[in-house]
Amino acid sequence: MAGKFELYKDNGGEFRFRLKAGNGEVVGSSEGYKQKASAENGIESVKKNASDDGHYEIKEGKNGKWYFNLKAANSQVILSSQGYASESGAKEGTGAVARAADGAKTEDQA
Repeated sequence: MAGKFELYKDNGGEFRFRLKAGNGEVVGSSEGYKQKASAENGIESVKKNASDDGHYEIKEGKNGKWYFNLKAANSQVILSSQGYASESGAKEGTGAVARAADGAKTEDQA
């Protein structure tokens, strides 16, 4: 089931987006963007790159949790995950991003 992107403005005035799975769970979040158009371009980049396993970087954080970043073709991070208890959990999370991004609509809350 397709998820949705929520585009919003944070407390610091930057534009961000999060990707939610069909069940409403957040599967990834963006960095802050100064321009709304840049955040919208980030959403399009996630849609384009989410199904390519080669665009994910999985790593262990200093806190012992596992994370992944989805990178665009230019190696810029476009989406970051929450922390997972295991490396396999983070790998499964990349699949959740690919499923949620496929056909996802954008809800503009900004």
